Amino acid sequence: MTPTHFAFSATFLLGLAGLAFHRTHLLSALLCLEGMMLSLFIALSLWTLQLNSASFSASPMLLLAFSACEASAGLALLVATARTHGTDRLQSLNLLQC
Repeated sequence: MTPTHFAFSATFLLGLAGLAFHRTHLLSALLCLEGMMLSLFIALSLWTLQLNSASFSASPMLLLAFSACEASAGLALLVATARTHGTDRLQSLNLLQC
């Protein structure tokens, strides 16, 4: 395993661990998701540069577009929950309430 491969695998796993273990606020969960997507984007970009193939050059941009859509949907959910519940703590959210 090369050091760059290890670094991007470690950053993805740290984001996943942060998402799994530190779920107190919705904003921290969204930041962990963004860190995971950023590590995937950089790893995919470096992979396409190493292959020197033009067929994979659109993949990082497609991932970046999906990441931007995910971030905007997450921020919209954050604003909606902060307005309705008064906080972004995940403990105060109840899935059984309408």
